[in-house]
Amino acid sequence: MPLEPYLFFNGNCEAAFQFYTKALGAKVEMIMRYKDSPEPPPPGMVPPGSENKVMHASCTIGGARLMASDDCSGQATKPAGFSLSLTVPDVASVDRAFNALAEGGQVMMPPGKTFWSPRFGMLTDRFGVGWMIGVQDQSTK
Repeated sequence: MPLEPYLFFNGNCEAAFQFYTKALGAKVEMIMRYKDSPEPPPPGMVPPGSENKVMHASCTIGGARLMASDDCSGQATKPAGFSLSLTVPDVASVDRAFNALAEGGQVMMPPGKTFWSPRFGMLTDRFGVGWMIGVQDQSTK
């Protein structure tokens, strides 16, 4: 029973997935636009001009699925109160992923040694998504 995060973007879901593909090697599984839905949305659900926005998208990052869409309701807010946690195999991978995701974003905690990881850092990417990136400390296994 996997737990799979679902993010709502403010019209830039496709750009975010392109960014995650470049930064993390994400594999896009599918992108469906509102105009391609097999069933038309209820009247008033999708504002005019949103037909090319993303109704549903899915990608995998390191074997985990991330799903997302563009919020056409105007009710989407920046993600708050959580971060996506990415565990990578080694210290060099922390720096690669961190630096790629930090481009255009905000560093909260630069990568460094912690008591739980030989390398760990926190940031918010250019799309407002929080990330925690670290190596699992082998001594805790």
